[in-house]
Amino acid sequence: MDLEILNIASDTNNNKDIINHTHYSKLKNPLCGDEIKIKLVIKGDKITDFGYQEKSCIYCQASASLLSKISINKKKGKINELCDDAKLYFDGNLNNFEEKWKILKKLFKKKNFSRKECILLPFKTLKKIIAN
Repeated sequence: MDLEILNIASDTNNNKDIINHTHYSKLKNPLCGDEIKIKLVIKGDKITDFGYQEKSCIYCQASASLLSKISINKKKGKINELCDDAKLYFDGNLNNFEEKWKILKKLFKKKNFSRKECILLPFKTLKKIIAN
């Protein structure tokens, strides 16, 4: 197990329930059973609060933790672009992603390609909310 991934996943500041959320989405990975719920507060075009709750592996937990930190106080369009870029990364488009989203480089590594679905689950869940 990668200690860096464990360290990222242990940051649970945004692993919380937001009672007064304005947006909500939940997804489950049919391959492994990972499940995540994301609740957001969106004011105007900006994500002002991000809460997630999961029953998942360490890779999904780390992904949700990083994604929550990145998303707060960002415009929906920017985060929608991030979700698209994350999928493209695992489809083989590595160059653009690594420069634009340096904060994710600890998780988005070639050695983690086998955990693609686990890592992308929070991104897919968030995309369901902000793509509309």
